[in-house]
Amino acid sequence: MSERERRNFRASQLIWLFVGVLEVLIALRIGLKLIAATPDNPFAAFIYNLTNIFVFPFAGLTPTPAVGNGVLELHSIIAMVVYALAGWAIARLVWVIFYRRREPVDVTQTTIQDHRTE
Repeated sequence: MSERERRNFRASQLIWLFVGVLEVLIALRIGLKLIAATPDNPFAAFIYNLTNIFVFPFAGLTPTPAVGNGVLELHSIIAMVVYALAGWAIARLVWVIFYRRREPVDVTQTTIQDHRTE
């Protein structure tokens, strides 16, 4: 593997690491909202505050079903799907932009007649 391919691979890994961490944080948010975690709790407040910036563009996109104090933030699920697709697109874009084909390789083909001894 060439140095350029290694860098492309590492860039893709970093993109997927960021997307994976973001997906886990948003999933935690969804879970905490479902179980009606108290926003005054330091852990819940930390997750809500950290994910607000990523979920905000999708807020109000769909109604938020609720049962008791628990809510299902459908817009958070939509955000997860959008960020996963965006991560995939960015990772592919890195490969398309920075991937360089190797130099052409000369291939010679021999036939059975070339090997026949007469």
